[in-house]
Amino acid sequence: MRLLLAPAVGVVAVFAAALAALLQYSVLEFIPGSLRTGGFTLANFRGVIAPRYLDHVWDTALLSAATTVLALVASYPIAYALARTPSHRIRSWLLVLTLAPFFTGAIVRTYAWMLVLGNTVVTWPVPMLFTERGVLVGLVHFSMPTMILLLAAAISHVDVFWRVTLPLSMPGVVAGSLIVFAWTFSAFPTPELLGGGKVKMIANVVKDLALDSFNWPGAAAFAMLALAVTLALLAGLGRLAAGRAP
Repeated sequence: MRLLLAPAVGVVAVFAAALAALLQYSVLEFIPGSLRTGGFTLANFRGVIAPRYLDHVWDTALLSAATTVLALVASYPIAYALARTPSHRIRSWLLVLTLAPFFTGAIVRTYAWMLVLGNTVVTWPVPMLFTERGVLVGLVHFSMPTMILLLAAAISHVDVFWRVTLPLSMPGVVAGSLIVFAWTFSAFPTPELLGGGKVKMIANVVKDLALDSFNWPGAAAFAMLALAVTLALLAGLGRLAAGRAP
């Protein structure tokens, strides 16, 4: 039994070491013009809520929430059809279309959306590329496959929609929403490319601080913020699930 647990323990140890290094950097002083860090400080975390960064944190939260809601609304009918359609052919096609995005990289899909949103394929009545609207479209598209699969798994074994299916599918709704929100909260390539540098989310701020300003402690503090939000969501979900348990 211990031998079977050894790989999992090894993976957890690697992740724990990486997080420990990240936490260590987040509490070290940034010295402008130097690759070396100073002593212990909490100024990096105060910088997270500085006026010049607070808008980016707020935009990240809003885009994550909007992505979660829109992905849920758009995915539920597809997941219901995937779980309930009597036609094996339709079910197979829905499954193929749902899984297809997983076989292409995020960068490739983002560049495809740049062509679509940039009036190359479709002429939009309002600007889409390099705007929050365009970023939101890309985030929803990337989130839908995961949401669909989680919802379909929750719906597949229940019947009678309003009184049974919808209430009993709530674990799938909660799990899918949590995963989509957490993923969107740390999304990088979609806002970086579709936003064109005009739409900044937390991951983009981390990149700017770490690679452009070499402010690794500040970047680590922002990364810890994203991690803390994700852990808080997981803790809240755990308490909610424990409260509903018989």
